[in-house]
Amino acid sequence: MSSKVIQAMYTDDDVLMSAVKRVRQENHHIEEVYTPFPVHGLDKAMGLEPTRLAITAFMYGCVGLSVAISMMYFIMIVDWPQNIGGKPSFSFLENMPAFVPIMFEMTVFFAAHLMVITFYMRSKLWPFKEAENPDPRTTDDHFLMEVSVHGDEEVLKALLLETGATEIKVTEKH
Repeated sequence: MSSKVIQAMYTDDDVLMSAVKRVRQENHHIEEVYTPFPVHGLDKAMGLEPTRLAITAFMYGCVGLSVAISMMYFIMIVDWPQNIGGKPSFSFLENMPAFVPIMFEMTVFFAAHLMVITFYMRSKLWPFKEAENPDPRTTDDHFLMEVSVHGDEEVLKALLLETGATEIKVTEKH
């Protein structure tokens, strides 16, 4: 099923921000906004929900910490205990100060690497994926807002022109 979207091109991020607020105020649905750089506050202006990536980062860090503790306990206490520098080799708690850097590094390692994988999976950025950018100028110095057409197309075009759009194009979205 395909539907019509209007692509409005802007040349300034402040104009884009006020346009997004005005379009949302008029109860139109913004499909996507393409920008060459992150625009602060755009997600809130579009009405997007907050991301849950921080929660997943915490969970991945907990997994890394668990793996580090299990690995160190098995290697240094159970499997191959060694007397290194006079430290007792039979107690995990007595060796804890020596294990803290390893636990920290494994926590960061797991959180960082699993977050990258999660980001790529969530945003569907697979190797050799074709770009979905509708206009190559949005990677340089232009901003594009896609608004779905529900109702009178001409009224929506007039609204977008009022908000400062430099170009307007109607396309079919698949």
